Amino acid sequence: MGKSEEKHPLIDVWNSYRALRENGNAPLKNPSIKQIIGEMFAIGNYYYYVLNLADSTLTGHHKNILKLHGFKKFPEHLKQIIDLIHPDDISFVLNAERIVIEKIIEVGKEFQLYLKPSYCFRMKTTKGNYELFHHQAIHTLEDDEGNLIQSVNIHTNIQHITKENPYTILLTGISPRVDFIQVKIDPTVPTFLSSENDLTKRETEVLSLIARGYSGKEISLMLILSEHTVRTHRRNILHKTQCRNSKELVKKAFDLGLI
Repeated sequence: MGKSEEKHPLIDVWNSYRALRENGNAPLKNPSIKQIIGEMFAIGNYYYYVLNLADSTLTGHHKNILKLHGFKKFPEHLKQIIDLIHPDDISFVLNAERIVIEKIIEVGKEFQLYLKPSYCFRMKTTKGNYELFHHQAIHTLEDDEGNLIQSVNIHTNIQHITKENPYTILLTGISPRVDFIQVKIDPTVPTFLSSENDLTKRETEVLSLIARGYSGKEISLMLILSEHTVRTHRRNILHKTQCRNSKELVKKAFDLGLI
C-alpha cells in the first residue's frame, strides 16, 4: 500500500495507540472466528475481517467481502474499506468513533475486550450504489500495557430491512459484561461547539474536555491526537483566554457554555 492510502482521519483512531507503534508492527495471530460468530448480529449478507491496529492492515477476510463490494482480491489496508463509505457519512463515522472511545474510557479501559461498539453507515456495493450497512467491532487482543491492538470488524448489509440510518451508537457488553449504552446523534447539528472568541474549533473542544476533568492522555484518545498536540492546544488556550491555570479554564468554559 502506498503512503497516500494510509492518510485518512479515520485511521488515526487506531494509530492513536502509540505504545504499540513504538514496539513495531509484527504480524498478529488471527483470532478464532468461531468464538466471535456467537457475538454477531447478522440478519443479512455479512462479512468480517481482522484489523491489525498497529498498521491498519487487514487479514482473515470472509469471502463475502469480494461479492458485496466487487473487490478483485481481498483488501489489504483499512483505507480500502474507508473509501467505500458514503462521503456524507464520513463525519458521522468520525464522531461515532470518538464517542466509542469516550464511552470505553468511562466504563473502564480494562473492560474494552468485552465491549462491542456498533452503528450504521452507507457503503458502495458491487452494483455501484450505496446501501446501508451495520458495523460491529469485536475487540480481540490488547498488549501488556492495555492498548488495543486487534479487532474483528463485521459488516452486515441491512438495506433490505431499512434504508434510514438511525444515527445511533451502541456499546454493548459481551460475555461476561451486560452493558448497554446508547447514544443518539443528530447529523444536522455540528459536531463541534463554536464560540465568539478566537479559539479554533479544536481548541474549543479541548477546553470543554479539560473543564470536564479529562486528563491529557484521555483527551488524546478521545480526539485522536497525540498527547504532545493536546499539551500544545492547552498552552494556546491558556494564552488566548488569558487564563493562568486549569481552575480559570473551567470558569472560562462555563462562561462559554461548554459545561
